[in-house]
Amino acid sequence: MSENALAVNDNTELAVNDNTEEALNIVKNSTYAAIAAGIIPIPLFDFLAVTGIHLDLLRRLSNLYGIEFSKNAGKNIIGALTGGSLSSSLTPIFASTIKIVPVIGTTLGAVSSSIVSGATTYALGKVFIQHFASGGTFLTFDPKAVKEYYSEQLKEGKVVATNAKVAA
Repeated sequence: MSENALAVNDNTELAVNDNTEEALNIVKNSTYAAIAAGIIPIPLFDFLAVTGIHLDLLRRLSNLYGIEFSKNAGKNIIGALTGGSLSSSLTPIFASTIKIVPVIGTTLGAVSSSIVSGATTYALGKVFIQHFASGGTFLTFDPKAVKEYYSEQLKEGKVVATNAKVAA
């Protein structure tokens, strides 16, 4: 590993610059907020809350890296990145709507929704740290080019979210 890189996992390095530590804190705090929002017992309200957390995450990271934020671009990018396949785009909605079923649905929905919410937030943040740190903007973002990295970070995010729930 180079001296100007931070190990993200075994296969990936993240270029370290003056913003890296603060960016990672933004991602961590947003991930915890998304985990908490996933517990909201009202179906689809949790999904909307997490969408707001995702937009705020992108806004905060873009401000940190001096990139102009666009709410519409942010929504489009989130949709393109997280909704790339039918199964991945339906998972958060399923995790939210299962809360309609009394007792077991509410419990199962809260657990699964909070983990999915935390994992997607974590992965989104890691993708944009990498993108902005390398000089990218919202206009130069290519969801297809980062899809594999997003998937890797989503797996890592599930571990982070599960461990955060266990610690809570």
